[in-house]
Amino acid sequence: MGEFELIEKYFKVPHARKDVVLGPGDDCALLTLPADSQLAVSTDTLVSGVHFLPDMDPVDLGYKALAVNLSDLAAMGAEPRWVSLALTLPAINERWVAGFAEGFLELAEYYNVALVGGDMTRGPLSITVSVKGSVPSGRALLRSGARVGDGIYVTGTLGDAALALSHLLGKRNLNENQLAAVLPRLEHPHPRILAGQALRGLANSALDLSDGLASDLGHILKASGVRAQIDLDLLPLSPVMQDAVFPEDAWQLALAGGDDYELCFTVPEDHRGALDTALAHSGVKFSRIGRILAGEPGIDYIRAEQPVALSLKGWDHFA
Repeated sequence: MGEFELIEKYFKVPHARKDVVLGPGDDCALLTLPADSQLAVSTDTLVSGVHFLPDMDPVDLGYKALAVNLSDLAAMGAEPRWVSLALTLPAINERWVAGFAEGFLELAEYYNVALVGGDMTRGPLSITVSVKGSVPSGRALLRSGARVGDGIYVTGTLGDAALALSHLLGKRNLNENQLAAVLPRLEHPHPRILAGQALRGLANSALDLSDGLASDLGHILKASGVRAQIDLDLLPLSPVMQDAVFPEDAWQLALAGGDDYELCFTVPEDHRGALDTALAHSGVKFSRIGRILAGEPGIDYIRAEQPVALSLKGWDHFA
């Protein structure tokens, strides 16, 4: 079976979105953007052995490939609409392709995202996904808006995906119940789409956590020209994390482990009440973990109101 037959069999699915004028099958897709909105686009490449284990289940991989990209749209407060997919495969493995398509298209259907094009070629296994969404003009959440006095918040819990990965790599030994609790955080992250949209008009800045809080929050601090103080006692850690590792290891996983795909955002104090109401409707738990300070971009860590020295670094593709 060749490239076009694979695409026709597994990826050419009917779409119900009226904003897709022309989908796969021509040189370009033709799409209609809503009035008074801006186009939000994010593209990521996942490489075997770098971003995922080579033996990862293809259904889970298909799901995650789309989920991590949708997380970028969530961080901007955007509504997902369309996606393009480029697959590079070392050889045609129809069973693998069928599984990947199942996971990818299941999540696309859940978020009403239309697959509108892409490519398939031969080479080392890699996946490139480009998601497109819309956001009301002028209301996108940016990294550059954090202000002195803002509270720093995160959704969900931190470090569970990194904890699961450390087990799979043989660096830690979780029991069966512990692994079952954290493995879905690695393989099936939940993009915080509704939470991101709820933050429009409330958050001064936002991004998604892919490379670890210490690294990703640094992008907000640099773009906004501010400093942060993080209280280690306020980091949201799951019961498994607290049970499986010592506090110092939990901080490392939560701050620099990566693969969380939660949202980190800053909110002024006078929006705290509105924040509670807005995110209550999104079904996502969130925690205040620190505050924005004046000063050079960087992070100060405290515990029991005392400074704590930590040496942390998030994920770097070229480190």
